[in-house]
Amino acid sequence: MVPLVESSPRAASPVEIDEAVAALSGRRIVVLTGAGMSTDSGIPDYRGEGAPKRNPMTFDQFRESHDYRRRYWAGSHLGWKMFHAARPNAGHRVLAELEDAGVVSGVITQNVDGLHARAGTTHLVDLHGSMDRVLCLNCGQAFARASIAERISADNPWVDEPDAITLAPDGDADVTDYSSFVVPACSVCQGMLKPDVVFFGEFIPTERFQEASALVAGAEAMLIAGSSLVVNSGIRLLEQARRRRLPIVIINRGPTKGDSRASVKLDAGATETLTELSRYLLPERNNA
Repeated sequence: MVPLVESSPRAASPVEIDEAVAALSGRRIVVLTGAGMSTDSGIPDYRGEGAPKRNPMTFDQFRESHDYRRRYWAGSHLGWKMFHAARPNAGHRVLAELEDAGVVSGVITQNVDGLHARAGTTHLVDLHGSMDRVLCLNCGQAFARASIAERISADNPWVDEPDAITLAPDGDADVTDYSSFVVPACSVCQGMLKPDVVFFGEFIPTERFQEASALVAGAEAMLIAGSSLVVNSGIRLLEQARRRRLPIVIINRGPTKGDSRASVKLDAGATETLTELSRYLLPERNNA
């Protein structure tokens, strides 16, 4: 079981909550989430306080080196098991409730942990893919991650018993000895398998970004939760909202690259702030 991460003591003030509610109330909201959305589910943030410095593997490294693939699959297997054990937190559930009530028109997430879908969000764009799918780079066959995990465990029983795991937000984990790791191959064509996630050095599939842009185009306000907006895709979507003069509310612990473009910036945790906002944005709670 993945332990919950303690929430930050920083909380939005009543005045800040009122400003956010004024910007969002009565409008159909598109939501963009980042790694800070999942910290309360036990998944670490890339850039938050205490986050370890990392050198993520690039797509070219993965594709061109069997040794890199051994290292990646060994760490990714352990990381996926922890992702699979994680549970949606109150913030994920609040967004699903807001969508069900017609307040949120859709969620665009930069996370690959699948927690929004498991919380019940249906209008969802996994901008950077999802760890629960695996694709063959040769024939295009898709596999459920669970089936690949079973094969990895059978071929590498030792990998399921590490002394300790340092998990990253992309589902990778540090593995020191992977020299004997057996890399899974496509059962259809024996081609190269890769989790359906966007690596550093890869582009987001055009159709997927168009889906995200369509959600922004159909919205009347934008809410960004738990993203520092360092990744270019997030800034591009924020800029689309700004050009349409939508109210933009950002919730994030610490500064983001979009702060100067926000209508309201709340320097606070996503879980507690979304829970508080839902008291005012959900119709049944407004009428209680």
